[in-house]
Amino acid sequence: MSSQDLSAVESADADSEAAATGETGTDATEATTPETPCPVVDSLEQIGSRWRLVVLHELLNGEARFNELKRETDANARTLSRVLDDLQETGFVDRRLEEDSPVATYYSLTAKGESLAPVFEEIDDWAHEWLAECDA
Repeated sequence: MSSQDLSAVESADADSEAAATGETGTDATEATTPETPCPVVDSLEQIGSRWRLVVLHELLNGEARFNELKRETDANARTLSRVLDDLQETGFVDRRLEEDSPVATYYSLTAKGESLAPVFEEIDDWAHEWLAECDA
């Protein structure tokens, strides 16, 4: 173990000991630490369920009616309704009601939802590289 590695371990031990005793330092990194343990966890709490991901991915193709989403995702009506409500509440999906005959409800991604497009592209690339056996 190098002296740099050893000093990093000692520093981490001192930090954890200070946290356990309630002591706080004036270290600049404390001011920039996130409020939660990991932003990835927070992100996955908003988009991480199977059905949320499926609906978000489907809406990347554009606005869709409820029944179209139901058919394309194979979700049952209750699940899809709950997921769409959750995604709307968290700002990923917009809901538009068209009252002309026939009455129809349309769903589309907000700018926040559309910003996930590169994430889905990366997941797709990863899947093609690492889950090749699924293609068979």
